[in-house]
Amino acid sequence: GQEFAIPANRRYTTLSGYRRLLEQKLDAVVIESPPYFHPEQAAAGIAAGKHVYLAKPVAVDVPGCQTIEATGKAATDKKLCFLVDFQTRANDSYREVAKRVHDGGIGKIVSCDASYACGPTFTSLDQLLRKSPTDPETRLRAWGIDKRISGDIITEQNIHAIDVACWMLNGHPEKAYGTGGRTRDFIGDCWDHFAVIYQFPKGVFTSFNSKQVGGGFDDIQCRVYGDNGTADTHYFGKVVLIGDDPFNGGTMTNLYTEGAVRNIGDFHKAVTQGPIDNSTVAASVASNLTTILGRTAAYKGTEVTWDEMLRAAEKMDPQLGGLKS
Repeated sequence: GQEFAIPANRRYTTLSGYRRLLEQKLDAVVIESPPYFHPEQAAAGIAAGKHVYLAKPVAVDVPGCQTIEATGKAATDKKLCFLVDFQTRANDSYREVAKRVHDGGIGKIVSCDASYACGPTFTSLDQLLRKSPTDPETRLRAWGIDKRISGDIITEQNIHAIDVACWMLNGHPEKAYGTGGRTRDFIGDCWDHFAVIYQFPKGVFTSFNSKQVGGGFDDIQCRVYGDNGTADTHYFGKVVLIGDDPFNGGTMTNLYTEGAVRNIGDFHKAVTQGPIDNSTVAASVASNLTTILGRTAAYKGTEVTWDEMLRAAEKMDPQLGGLKS
């Protein structure tokens, strides 16, 4: 508040502080809070008549995803813009590769391979929580290493790669089998590696793996193999299509920033000029549910179907006791 010269009476705190913000004369709100809170805060924003710009992931559990889906429909009915910020979906090279895959540019899709590999993430939050491991406010500030508030790494971060797979395959999986675990010495309860096999319609299998431990290799990628070519996309590398009609989308140099800038521009244009179609919502809900399907299968160490996941509708308990409401 001091850094940005915000008057003290406009620094809204506590878990319900966002409601005081929504009472103000605003056109739009940006939601960059811990993922558990996204469904509640997005719904409140649209209900208050504000346009909403939401960070991914949209939710940490199935009920949260269903709330976001309903909020998206409500936003469209009220002619409000509701945009979810995925950088890859805003990039022209990614868009062109996806279009070509959908148009048969690599032939019949055979299989898909996606991964998210990096070293330890949120080390600073682990160090913060170690100082006051029983303090509820510190735990909230260290949300990135708490699976109930973040959704675990497969939902909070690995979704970047899984979203591209769902986009390229133009759908969501029918079932998944998974595994994973914890090896890094973090005080939080998030896992640091996952391995999931997804089965998409028409018998198309996608192998996904991730790790946020160790060093030596970093990549966020998705490859789609067809019987007449391959789509090869990397968040920090090349985006290409190899086949009879090849496409070289170039090398991504700063996709995180460039994608956000593009999305902010699209958001502003939709708000001020239209049209408002809120097309990012349904796709984001589908990929978010795909991460939850993989997480559920990995936690249980067994096969879980899409329909079983939806019927169970398991809700994450954020355990927010001790915090000011």
